[in-house]
Amino acid sequence: MIILHVHVHVKAELIGSFKQATIENASNSVREPGVVRFDVIEQTDDPSRFMLLEVYRDAAAQAAHKETAHYHNWLAKVTDMLAEPRTRQTYTNVCPPDQDW
Repeated sequence: MIILHVHVHVKAELIGSFKQATIENASNSVREPGVVRFDVIEQTDDPSRFMLLEVYRDAAAQAAHKETAHYHNWLAKVTDMLAEPRTRQTYTNVCPPDQDW
């Protein structure tokens, strides 16, 4: 399993547009084979900050996601909405076991 936490800081005036574009991307992403989760989370005390929680079965699924039309469309839409470059951390699964996801 590959687990990503992608941190995104959005320009305040573009939060609604960012949400719309990101929900569309997430809705398509969870339909991809090998994508276990694709959550969009908004920070409670700063609504301009989001985290994308992405869980892939393996590196091939993660690579395939980056080749999809919906990912490229999302990237084109949101790049200029960002207040700063997005950051990410990669994790491996500890518990529950991979087969329980």
